[in-house]
Amino acid sequence: MKHLVVLTGAGISAESGIKTFRGADGLWEGHDVMEVASPEGFAANPELVLEFYNQRRRQLLDVQPNKAHLELAKLEKHFKVTIITQNIDDLHERAGSTNVIHLHGELFKVRSTKNEAIVLDWKKDLILGDLDQNGNQLRPHIVWFGEAVPLMDQAVKICETADKLLIIGTSLQVYPAASLMHYVPENTPQFFIDPNPSISSTNNLTVIAQTATKGINTFISVL
Repeated sequence: MKHLVVLTGAGISAESGIKTFRGADGLWEGHDVMEVASPEGFAANPELVLEFYNQRRRQLLDVQPNKAHLELAKLEKHFKVTIITQNIDDLHERAGSTNVIHLHGELFKVRSTKNEAIVLDWKKDLILGDLDQNGNQLRPHIVWFGEAVPLMDQAVKICETADKLLIIGTSLQVYPAASLMHYVPENTPQFFIDPNPSISSTNNLTVIAQTATKGINTFISVL
């Protein structure tokens, strides 16, 4: 089977009702991003950070995968599909996708603040006093600003094996994830679905200026 590699970002989940949380002023729910998504922010005000992610976790329990998620899952009948997502939700998995790499972590998991290897499934609120088996505080299993992206090397290797690349729901502005498109083999057909694309079509790149749920149909029609 041909290998279809899919890079996804916030735009695909937004159509399921997931808030991006970041306003036009750059603030996340009224907070500077470094207050709620950095190791320094967690050290300064852990209660604020935990509640920020508790709100996102509660919201995720109330939404469902959309047509774009579902159609990507169906493509596994015809391709080897690997999804590399910047999203921390589980909508790809709920839609039926079986091979998903979460570059920035997962909202329904938490990990030890002292041992990154201790990762637990978690769907309820996380509060101070929730500890791992060794008595250490748990934190969201999220890659915060300033932290390394542990799965980046794996994602690069996956892109190097792509027969086709689909980029959907991401503005290609967040690094290092935005650099992944440059690791696919030369002349690999690439498709970019975005209602307000930041780049133009080239010989190998087809830009589909539509939302994720509409653009996925256009993409499938030209496969």
